[in-house]
Amino acid sequence: MAIDALSSKKAGALAVIAVSGVSLMCIPAVARPAGTADHRPAPASAGGGGGGAAPGAPKLPGGLSALSWTVADADSGSVLASKDAHRKLAPASTLKTLFAVTVLPKFSAGTVRQVSAADLDGIGAGSSVVGVRKGERYKVGDLWRGVFLRSGNDAVHVLASMNGGWKVTAREMQETARKLGARDTTVKSPDGYDAPGQVSSAFDLTVFARAGLANADFARYCSTVRADFPSAGGTTRIENTNRLLAGSQGMARYPGIIGVKNGYTTNAGNTLIAAARRDGRTLLVTVMNPQSGEANGVYKEARSLLDWGFRSAGKAQPVGTLRTTGVTHGAGGPPAQTVAHSAEADDEARDGSTWRSAVALWAGGVGALVLAAGALLAWRMHARRDSSGGGPS
Repeated sequence: MAIDALSSKKAGALAVIAVSGVSLMCIPAVARPAGTADHRPAPASAGGGGGGAAPGAPKLPGGLSALSWTVADADSGSVLASKDAHRKLAPASTLKTLFAVTVLPKFSAGTVRQVSAADLDGIGAGSSVVGVRKGERYKVGDLWRGVFLRSGNDAVHVLASMNGGWKVTAREMQETARKLGARDTTVKSPDGYDAPGQVSSAFDLTVFARAGLANADFARYCSTVRADFPSAGGTTRIENTNRLLAGSQGMARYPGIIGVKNGYTTNAGNTLIAAARRDGRTLLVTVMNPQSGEANGVYKEARSLLDWGFRSAGKAQPVGTLRTTGVTHGAGGPPAQTVAHSAEADDEARDGSTWRSAVALWAGGVGALVLAAGALLAWRMHARRDSSGGGPS
């Protein structure tokens, strides 16, 4: 009997240990959040303190004087090389890419607007204009050509009025930037005109261009070299001010060029987002405020970076990644898939993962205690039966 009781005690203790061990083994470990490294730029593209390309890639071009620049693969979102990509600088008219990403899907190209005096209020002194006139009627498609080809702030003002006004549009642009994971951008003037506190970065502008190129209307407008714009008594021929696209002002047209947008203000200097496609690969290069003082400097530096990017195919490992994959569509088009995977989304996923892990730990611990208590109770009942002679012999 004593031997049986001792055996029962040992069995009960072993049962408790075994059950507890199995329960603890089933508790999920708190893991490092998946995707964190994939969605946050590497130090070379994090701004503030240089940058560069990955080991094994071709040597970066010499003579780069821009305060900030990036080279990225538009399809994968990989940043191939950069310098101070998150440095906050005045964007000039390259900010019109964010304006287009925000507003372009809302109105079909054939929508007609009769321009009022209020539509043209507040255009900054010295602004680039396409020649929009009060009282005249314009199709939305013409206004967008005025935005992309001539960087017309007058056309931006009319479209912003259609969108609910200047302040509403600035606020919506800010919201769009946030959704796309572009955290360096502060919007004050939707046309990119210099305004206190208005900044963006080479990284953010690349994000906007990538999101825009996913929209067929954006891609078409930003790649248009020449178009007719309505004017008194007929039309006026306008040409794109992006010299890499138009092949003008001493610059040859870049092979495979797509667009996207150039800009200039006194505060921003020259800025440019350029996209080009060769051999099934699309690259985006953003250059902000070259310091060389050389004529066409922003175009020459962008061209040399595009050349480097195409030479680096299959050689340059990403030094960072764009934080978004945005897909939009033109007004009246089919429903579109829209994804905004940002660092903020990663934070939310990490919080959710941590919360679920904590719940799993708690549930696992409670389960172990319940099972152990059950095993102990069974052992005691077995011991009582042994002492009363009712158990097996």
